[in-house]
Amino acid sequence: MVDKELLDMLCCPETKEDVFLADPALIVALNERVAGGQVKNRGGETVAEKLDSGLVRADKKFLYPIREDIPIMLIDEAIPLEGLI
Repeated sequence: MVDKELLDMLCCPETKEDVFLADPALIVALNERVAGGQVKNRGGETVAEKLDSGLVRADKKFLYPIREDIPIMLIDEAIPLEGLI
């Protein structure tokens, strides 16, 4: 689990909007799509590794993956959420 103090300090590296912890149901849905090779990140690469959790940008357009309790706050690694939320 990502430390609450760390979560409070994080923001989107692109827009500086706040981020919040993704709902577990969203992570389940994304992982089902990841397993089927249906998820691409902003860099255009297919996401092959399942998500432990994620941080959703305040406008709900992108999710930054969390893997092994480490938030991956890179713009190209963000996963577009259009049609998922």
